[in-house]
Amino acid sequence: MASKVFSAFFLLSSFGDVAAFWRMECHGRTGLARIDPIMDAGTISPHIHTVHGSSGFSLSATYDELIQGSCSSCAVKQDKSAYWTPALYFQDSQTKQFEIVPQVGGMLAYYLLRGDNVTAFPPGFQMVAGSNYRRDYTVGDPKSPDPPQSDWAALKQTSQNDLEQRAIGYNCMNYKKAPEGSLLRHYLPDKSFLDANCPDGLRIELMFPSCWNGDITATDHKSHLAYPSLVGNGDCPDSHPKRLVTLFYETIWDTGNKQFNGRSGEFVVSNGDPTGFGYHGDFMTGWDVEFLQEAIDTCTNESGNIRDCQLFVNNGPLQTDEEQNSCEFDVPPMLAQEDGSARNLANLPGNIQIQAGPQSATPGVGNANPIISAATSLLGGFFGDGASSSTTSSSIPAVTSSSASAASTSSIAPVESAPASKNFGALAVPPAETPSSSTPPPPPPTTTPAPAVTSDPGVSYEVVSTQTITRGSEVEVVIWKEPVVYVTEESMTTVTVAPPAVKPRRFYGRHALQHAHHARRT
Repeated sequence: MASKVFSAFFLLSSFGDVAAFWRMECHGRTGLARIDPIMDAGTISPHIHTVHGSSGFSLSATYDELIQGSCSSCAVKQDKSAYWTPALYFQDSQTKQFEIVPQVGGMLAYYLLRGDNVTAFPPGFQMVAGSNYRRDYTVGDPKSPDPPQSDWAALKQTSQNDLEQRAIGYNCMNYKKAPEGSLLRHYLPDKSFLDANCPDGLRIELMFPSCWNGDITATDHKSHLAYPSLVGNGDCPDSHPKRLVTLFYETIWDTGNKQFNGRSGEFVVSNGDPTGFGYHGDFMTGWDVEFLQEAIDTCTNESGNIRDCQLFVNNGPLQTDEEQNSCEFDVPPMLAQEDGSARNLANLPGNIQIQAGPQSATPGVGNANPIISAATSLLGGFFGDGASSSTTSSSIPAVTSSSASAASTSSIAPVESAPASKNFGALAVPPAETPSSSTPPPPPPTTTPAPAVTSDPGVSYEVVSTQTITRGSEVEVVIWKEPVVYVTEESMTTVTVAPPAVKPRRFYGRHALQHAHHARRT
């Protein structure tokens, strides 16, 4: 069988200030839950997030809790940071039901060392990029290529609002064609375009601001930072003179998966956004400051490969994909039964409603599941912030590396692409690494919903333990639950009775041997 080798390129900006960097590989997902300790500290978040990094992540995670986490889902075990973004779902136009799009290979967090005197994130530092309620693009026509960066100032397109909108990218993955430059497209393409042009999925990109005023956070979680004049390059405003690491997220979603073939519908971000303009991301540092600063000062190989950084290698070994995929955070009891990866969901998790704009989305529309909201206030008195159960989230597909070869150059329709010289060009696909087996990847993992346990009023079921059993390419997760009965008199009393015979909930999954950054198929 002839093999098909995917190309892998790293596109550098045609404009100046290109510097060293490294790609933090976070192949594991620590969880999929409605948790956001920055925007919704101590409470359930309105929408669901895909989370990577430290197992110390929780409803009210702090810097100390992150660095004390027992593991990290990233390759460098010293990185106990938390990285999270909204997830991506597909809504079938006939059934109106939702299902999560499979995530491929976790995420990559690029640490770009741009500007002078780049400073490590201080303890407690956190930041947010993007605007959750945005549903319109106000920097020209989003379906036209950006004007050259050298023209932005003359066009008066360098306000923080303008730069934030250009910091989001949707990259069409087609390994039969030359790779697109990063931040090329600022909107979520519709399914017909993705079906016709992007068989290998959709990479969602997000650049964080890197100009800093010295505060570790702000009341709005954003104003302590600012974008430089060219989003990732350029000059910082006088109000934010210090330069932090430029952080850039890449997360790949398998929109070309066969489970969506031949079906009509739309892809939508988990915050109810079908436009893509409201995509956003969050970051909380979990680095030891001295270790990160040493990495900034010494990990300057232009390959971007963390294996070329002696600091990471000498303090390793780097974690394997299996180790990264085994790291998970504890899910609070009030969220333990909400499975955002289940098939055929009647609503987006949190009952979030789709709002397409162009006016801003309305906060609070369909926000919280009333049952879970009630459970939050009821259980809060028992467990406090950050209470956890032993439930776990299933791992996403592992990845393998492959060698790269040059791809044939074939551009997509002009409305969807621009010459590479006009791209912001930070990052497209990493350089080639070690070849992997040419065995075709098995189908992606699927899950089935848990059977109903009881409909008795006043009885809820709490996850008490999980068990994972691996049989070849199948992973079976058995979740054990016990009923909890609440009796209200003058005070609240909890009575636990013996668990009934509950049919275990099983997840069957296979590791897909592919990754949109460096993959090989046959």
